Amino acid sequence: MLRRRRAPLLLAAAAAGVALATASPSGDNGRSVASTLRHGVARSYRAVCTIGFVVADYKCTLRGLDSGSPDYRVKLSEVHLRSAKKLLKLCELNGGFYVKAGQYVSSLRQVPKEYSSTLSCLQDQATPSKFQDIKIVIEQNFGKKLHEIFLEFDEHPIAAASIAQVHRGRLHDNQDVAVKVQYPGLEQRMKIDIMTMSFLSKSVSWIFPDYKFKRLLAEFEKSMSMELDFTLEAKNSERTANCFRKNSVIKVPYVFWQLTTREVLTMEFCYGHKVNDLDFLRRENISPTKVIELFGEMVFVHGFVHGDPHPGNILVSPQGHGNFSLVLLDHGIYRELNQKFRLDYCQLWKALILLDTKKILELGEQFGVGKYAKYFPVIFTGRTLESKSALGTQMSSEEQRRLKEDLSSLGMDDISSFMEALPQDFYVILRTDGLLRSILGNLGAPRHVRLLTYAKCAIHGLEKQPKLESGTINRMFLQVKTNISYLHLRVLIEIAGLLAKVNDAKHKAINKLRRLFQEISRGIHLLT
Repeated sequence: MLRRRRAPLLLAAAAAGVALATASPSGDNGRSVASTLRHGVARSYRAVCTIGFVVADYKCTLRGLDSGSPDYRVKLSEVHLRSAKKLLKLCELNGGFYVKAGQYVSSLRQVPKEYSSTLSCLQDQATPSKFQDIKIVIEQNFGKKLHEIFLEFDEHPIAAASIAQVHRGRLHDNQDVAVKVQYPGLEQRMKIDIMTMSFLSKSVSWIFPDYKFKRLLAEFEKSMSMELDFTLEAKNSERTANCFRKNSVIKVPYVFWQLTTREVLTMEFCYGHKVNDLDFLRRENISPTKVIELFGEMVFVHGFVHGDPHPGNILVSPQGHGNFSLVLLDHGIYRELNQKFRLDYCQLWKALILLDTKKILELGEQFGVGKYAKYFPVIFTGRTLESKSALGTQMSSEEQRRLKEDLSSLGMDDISSFMEALPQDFYVILRTDGLLRSILGNLGAPRHVRLLTYAKCAIHGLEKQPKLESGTINRMFLQVKTNISYLHLRVLIEIAGLLAKVNDAKHKAINKLRRLFQEISRGIHLLT
């Protein structure tokens, strides 16, 4: 019994020890390394224990049940919810990269809804580091005293998240700046946490072969490594600003390179309200479609996608052309889409809007998902391949029933196979789209607005050719061509919607006549 109790602690200590093997415990860093090791062991121990309880719960709850039975589905939902709550508590206790991991999982539409809904409440907030520690990081990075760099520097952070905190400052030329400073010892902390997560994911996959997390964890680790290098964030910021240089609504803060390193990022300070501030948006009469257009253009046209579009990273400023601008912050996580993937994804959205079954299945083969391509319409538009519902509306009861029957036949091996087959670019697309849907849902934007905006951006992405990018006449030609294609698509959508309504009305009329004839027949029968 004692040996079993000590096992998680030994595993946690091993993970932390291996991760810190390259760190020198002597000199000025000795106490810091020891502290990192101590906290790393505690986090790893909690993670090992929590996942152990979760695995045992799944094993005990589902033992002996037929995977196709109603009882199995009920029990599975219950254990999903219990496990999600345990993971939520783990993320909140461990903080840092565990919060990031929880947010990452919650934004993926393909995970069970019990996990996505439970973990979606995680907030990327942290207790700020002491100002003295932050001051040391800044002075070590620039080799100067703080007062030599800044005319003013607010000791109290305006934001504190998992990997850094942001302070407001003023340069000696009176320029207001936002200074993002990374917490000390963060890279070693990430090594410990990623190693623990890797060990646990492999263990779970060994116990439950149908559950595969390798690709998800690799994508998460890659995004976290990128986020820890603030020079990459600065480059992403400048590239995004260049992508939207002709869009007067989009604002990206200017980067001060002379005051930017891997651990410190200094940017122009921008004012604004969070994009989910409904009162402000209504008061200023600002449409949420601008947010959709921003990310639609990123995905379909530029193929350079912001990986963390939560409300805190999109500000609405009352300044700018048209009396407002969208300020895009936090450029640490980006994904550059493969050019072929971007064009295929544009084709997919065009096919999804028109419900072109042949094209959807053909693209599914190119994406490597085979038979699972039939679920693309469900994932992205809320319709099935056989759906007769108008774009942006709810599926009929009959369609929902058929879909539920179809999905109930899927096992975890199907879901894992689908996830493993997806190109890596799809992970960022799904995550970004999930976060964007959440924002639009809070803003009360109708579903069809997102779908039609994506369709327009997809057409623009297909029409866009590098040789046409320069020159006013060529840009005008491209815009006219895109608008004509979009109008053609809109006409087809409206006609399809109208035909669906006519067909629905016809079925309702036939059913009413049938019921009327049945009542007349019963009346005649009673009279005779």
